[in-house]
Amino acid sequence: MGIGVDIVDVARFALALERHPALLTRLFTDQERSDANSRPERLAARFAAKEAVLKTLESGIGAAPWRSIEIHREASGAPSVRLHGAAQELAARRGVGELHLSLSHTQQTAAAFVVATSSEDRRAR
Repeated sequence: MGIGVDIVDVARFALALERHPALLTRLFTDQERSDANSRPERLAARFAAKEAVLKTLESGIGAAPWRSIEIHREASGAPSVRLHGAAQELAARRGVGELHLSLSHTQQTAAAFVVATSSEDRRAR
């Protein structure tokens, strides 16, 4: 149904968080902040994932609140996407059934790749 990718410069992202501490609660849920353990590269990867999700849904920044896209860490450690409110409505309108996420980061760069499959693909399983 769609793909999205985003790359974030970790140092620039960390500087933005340092200059504007309120961004932490504006961008991330309590669970996301806990999962990232305050490490800037992990937060940057989660932010990249949120941007990649919006690209996958063919919508721009502002189409849904940042916290309506939640990057969750499964018990296995694998990342997943949970949508709430406006983001969930965007996905439903597009017929998206599932979002598959891959994250990667170094100390310098964080990246996320998202693939959307349709609701019909989900029913066929």
